[in-house]
Amino acid sequence: MASRFLVLIAAILFAVLPAKSQSSIDYHQHLLSPSAAKLGSLPKPLTARDLISLLDAAGIQRALVLSLAYQYGNPNKPPVPNEYAQVRRENDWTARQVAEYPDRLRAFCGVDPLKSYAISEIERCAKNPYLRYGLKLHFGNSDVDLNNPSHVARLRSVFRTADKHGMAIVVHMRPSVTRNRPYGAKEAKTFLNEVLPSAPHVPIQIAHLAGAGGFDDASVDSAVSVFIDAIARQDARMANVYFDICGVAGIGRWKEKKALIARRIRQIGISRILWGSDGAFGGGMTPAQALQAYRELPLTSEEFHTIDTNVAPYIR
Repeated sequence: MASRFLVLIAAILFAVLPAKSQSSIDYHQHLLSPSAAKLGSLPKPLTARDLISLLDAAGIQRALVLSLAYQYGNPNKPPVPNEYAQVRRENDWTARQVAEYPDRLRAFCGVDPLKSYAISEIERCAKNPYLRYGLKLHFGNSDVDLNNPSHVARLRSVFRTADKHGMAIVVHMRPSVTRNRPYGAKEAKTFLNEVLPSAPHVPIQIAHLAGAGGFDDASVDSAVSVFIDAIARQDARMANVYFDICGVAGIGRWKEKKALIARRIRQIGISRILWGSDGAFGGGMTPAQALQAYRELPLTSEEFHTIDTNVAPYIR
């Protein structure tokens, strides 16, 4: 009788508690074209086929691929001849790569928001069946300064254009580390108050938990706390905002901040959190390595399960 009772209890627990979860979507990935590899002085490209192999090795089904086209306008590097032509070529190469695995990969167009051709390129990408889903902006590699009114005005125009076309936006908000641009609560408030309202109808994914990867920079915690406060007061501008935790675990002295990272994730809200691993080149982690680090965060099995099964609107 006792043994039957124990079996019954075990069956109930098995039915109620989630099994060990597995991330099914990588929300922050990159491919590397031969041209981009040369631009970044990297030894070899990384194609869609290569990425699929890496995803398979980690047991991941799908990935959001963020075009690196913005790198051709990177002011931290020497100027590129025929820059806009190179940007178009990179975006189109990314689209063709993703088209080889349409059931597993989705691509976002990449552009430097400060360039004179930015709006034209967004309009062009919006017509491409493989790039129309969204836009990737990298404030660091575009040297966007949120304390510069002309930059903020340009961002508003870019966000309005993406919103008009129903394109979600993934934004690497941390400004240039190379140029030591200021960052923290002030800049996050500028983004919240002056930029975010320009795209009220589309999802916004703030990359790296509002940082650049890692979480050992106090300015990043200062910035993300601005968004946490806005969420706590049910600010309508945060209604469509997600945060990816790409690189937060696994880079820098993150292990010293594990408890803080988990607390910030809970304050944001588990349903807003998306897992990602970043490009597996130039010293980046593979998806399997990134997953291993992510699993070291002090989250509950239920919290891991929720994050692992979150599905953002732009990848459905």
